[in-house]
Amino acid sequence: MGPQAAHLVATLHERGRRIFTLAEAADITKSKAASVRSFLRKLVNRGIATRLGTGLFILVPFELGRERDYLGNPYAVARELTRGKPYFISHGSAMDLHGMVTQPQLVVYVSTPKPIRGRSVLGAEFRFVRCKPTHLFGTMEHWIDKQEQVVISDIERTVLDGLKQPEYCGGLTEVAKGLWIRRGEVNVERLVDYALRLGIGAVIRRAGYLLEAYGFQAPGSIERLRAHLTDAYQPLDPLLPAEGKFVSRWKLRVNVSPEEIQAVVRT
Repeated sequence: MGPQAAHLVATLHERGRRIFTLAEAADITKSKAASVRSFLRKLVNRGIATRLGTGLFILVPFELGRERDYLGNPYAVARELTRGKPYFISHGSAMDLHGMVTQPQLVVYVSTPKPIRGRSVLGAEFRFVRCKPTHLFGTMEHWIDKQEQVVISDIERTVLDGLKQPEYCGGLTEVAKGLWIRRGEVNVERLVDYALRLGIGAVIRRAGYLLEAYGFQAPGSIERLRAHLTDAYQPLDPLLPAEGKFVSRWKLRVNVSPEEIQAVVRT
């Protein structure tokens, strides 16, 4: 490794930046963009760095030798793909980080108010879900390894996002399973506050139904949800056909069998 490459790698390590941009490399090396592009191309060819996208690179750990296709932690890559825009790891990916899933997650989901095109990087798929700027709440910093942190939805917000868009979590029963798995950590009052803040009628209905189905002892909080119901009925699972019985207490059409909802408790 030449002196310029050594200086770049050492500085990036000092800054805790395993993933870095073309602009950062130019700043560290005090070089012009065209020169840095050529320099980074050589680092990629020598297996010192991997190109993740336009102007985005990651250092390859020394122990991997000249490995050229190195992704690193996909959640850290997702953070960098937002290019500094507000974001949080959400839906099935947040469920994964919170230990709410039993199946491997094949897509990284990121919520952001800015339009970002989904993409595939070295075989990993990244999908960006638009959310309102006012819905950037219920998040937390989460360590994904000893060096890297990302912003993720907390458990309560993760459940609600899953109830809103279960297609990004493997389906409503997977969201229900995640709720049950982490039932000891769920703050019902916070979940209800979030649900009312989101103000989505279908989410309010689904949340209340599942809280009661799984025996959460919070009658006051559950009644707060019921106070915001309208007369319109919504499906329990928006991905399934409009069938099943109508439950007036929650203004829901329960198109998932109660047996399937309760089966989660036995898994």
